[in-house]
Amino acid sequence: MRILCAMSGGVDSSVAAALLVEAGHEVIGMTMRLYDASDHGAASAGGRCCSPSEIYMARDVCDRLGIPHYVVDESERFWDAVVVPFGKDYAEGRTPNPCTRCNQHVKFPPLLERAAALGAERLATGHYARIEGGSLFRGVDPTKDQSYFLFSMGRENLDRVLFPLGGMTKEDVRAKARALGLPNADAPDSQELCFVPAGDHAAFIERRAEDLGVDPDRLASGPIVDVAGRRVGTHRGIHRVTVGQRRGLDVAGTRRRYVLSVVPDQRAVVVGDAEDLAVVEVEVAELCDLGLPPSPFRADVQIRHRSKAAPATVHLAGEHARVVFDTPAQAVAPGQAAVFYVGARVVGGGWIARATGRVSATA
Repeated sequence: MRILCAMSGGVDSSVAAALLVEAGHEVIGMTMRLYDASDHGAASAGGRCCSPSEIYMARDVCDRLGIPHYVVDESERFWDAVVVPFGKDYAEGRTPNPCTRCNQHVKFPPLLERAAALGAERLATGHYARIEGGSLFRGVDPTKDQSYFLFSMGRENLDRVLFPLGGMTKEDVRAKARALGLPNADAPDSQELCFVPAGDHAAFIERRAEDLGVDPDRLASGPIVDVAGRRVGTHRGIHRVTVGQRRGLDVAGTRRRYVLSVVPDQRAVVVGDAEDLAVVEVEVAELCDLGLPPSPFRADVQIRHRSKAAPATVHLAGEHARVVFDTPAQAVAPGQAAVFYVGARVVGGGWIARATGRVSATA
């Protein structure tokens, strides 16, 4: 079978390609050039996803595997579909999830198109997830499972995509890479967003506000208020805070205060006590259907990549959903993804529009 394998230059996609070659498939490697900091007036961060060094690494691996390698430029699509919404979300008081947006709009659609153009029957990536029987499942390694980022990949694409690493742990992958003599076998995992230098998203948004279509006034300092509306401090910009944040708040008094919400039109940040973060309902928009059961249905709902999925009842209404948790959820941030699991299977998800039904009477 001819298979197009997305190659980032990292160990995961390299091993995915190697496994397919070992299985006797005709593999074509392809690397997407999404963002180069040097194109945007900043120093390029070598060794990170999207950097020239990673592209060269992908080519080196493909040469070692004896497969062709192509580089395609999707930087314009990436900027429009991922980077610009990222900046605008923060300026509107939301906490974006750019990796999921990238999978939805930048990676899978064009790669599947290119696979078809090259006569490839399947597209493979190095994601830690599984596709079985036309459904998306968690990867077997709970510490590396990436199914949360894939809920929006499109139900129609599940039969055209392969995840060769879904049944492996990270250590399995590294061991395989060492056995194959791959040069990136022990390369560290990327921990940062590929387009945000040094992980400082606030500085990036401030520097690129005009290019991002963000009104600089949205990034100005503003009031921090408590749940009663009393001013208790001043923040340095709503793009610098997220729901649940405690550190870095200039708040009067000795009580620990947490960000409960952001009011963008007033450039205000609302803070409260830890118990004020608890909510029982979440409104979800832009639903993606990977096999949603009839409404209402029971599911485990994950609201952040690193959080544990929590049992809830999901009520569907067109492209929206209302999620009612069995026990209160903590620090629910608008802009993040809410992904619905039935067991290990991903049945759908969407984007958190707002949290409702706070448990605390004061909030």
